[in-house]
Amino acid sequence: MILPCCYLAPVSHYSALFRADEAQLEVNDHYRKQTFRNRCLIDSPQGALALSIPVVKPEPHAQMQDIRISDHGNWRHMHWNALQSSYRQSPFFEYYADDFAPFYEKKCEFLADFNEDLLRLVCSLIDIDTPISRTTAYAGEQPVFPQVEKPYYQVFARKHGFLQDLSIVDLLFNMGPEGMLWL
Repeated sequence: MILPCCYLAPVSHYSALFRADEAQLEVNDHYRKQTFRNRCLIDSPQGALALSIPVVKPEPHAQMQDIRISDHGNWRHMHWNALQSSYRQSPFFEYYADDFAPFYEKKCEFLADFNEDLLRLVCSLIDIDTPISRTTAYAGEQPVFPQVEKPYYQVFARKHGFLQDLSIVDLLFNMGPEGMLWL
């Protein structure tokens, strides 16, 4: 299975990964702006909130593996604060916070490396043992993953209802190890 190399990918991506025998991260495709490659959606008191990693303006037709992270706008601090504000009251945030905090303290040069490191962390936390490698050449269009329809506990569901297919951190912080049952 070919997976796009996404920043804290949606639950549907991890559901597909969980079911796969093996997976390859597509890092040889042309980088496209306004995709999950550098953004994720989390729950917040106001509803779905997009967090975007700023990137250095890429050359035309740059491959995903060549995209550099920009230090513009103190994004690491803003993303970590948004995660804390949104999930501090969730049942498992404190349990996993120390695993995620270092990603928002250290600098990483390439977006694909940052995304892959986060993917491997999440897989280890929810016991996904699917072998993952990187593509060595462009593998073609990635599949569209069906959204996980089964609602789970979300901190702000009373305020704005269940939000489908948010970032995997939403499932992890709200459901902890049981999150695997939704995949």
